[in-house]
Amino acid sequence: MNGFEYPLSVRFGDVDAAGIAYFPNIYGFLHDAFEALWERHVGVRYHELIAVRRLGFPLVHSEVDFHSPLRFGDRPLVRITCTRLGNTSLGLRYRIENAGTLAVDARHVTACVALDSLAPVRFPDEFRPRFEQIFEDRVE
Repeated sequence: MNGFEYPLSVRFGDVDAAGIAYFPNIYGFLHDAFEALWERHVGVRYHELIAVRRLGFPLVHSEVDFHSPLRFGDRPLVRITCTRLGNTSLGLRYRIENAGTLAVDARHVTACVALDSLAPVRFPDEFRPRFEQIFEDRVE
């Protein structure tokens, strides 16, 4: 599967009393990977999108399947593919693998909005080619 890859590190503060990554922290991992995707793959810092261009990508739909736990000290890899490139939305799939085992399979849809009004706006054409490069082949 093609895609953007982002390495993670599960830290002590990421785990709960059971010794596994607390599920809200998984969402934090996914957002860290989302910001890295913009900077390292698309070529624009997420901070610039928010603070300078006033363009936001709020999460509007999320599906997350937890397959195996992540533990303190693990160094999983997030692979991001694009599943949808709409007029005003972006669909991404995040697969977190740990030592060759699928730990998390998440599918998120974000809206593209003008931050000053929160009104939907067209996904910028300048970024479309970069997301097309990681478009998922839909192989499960």
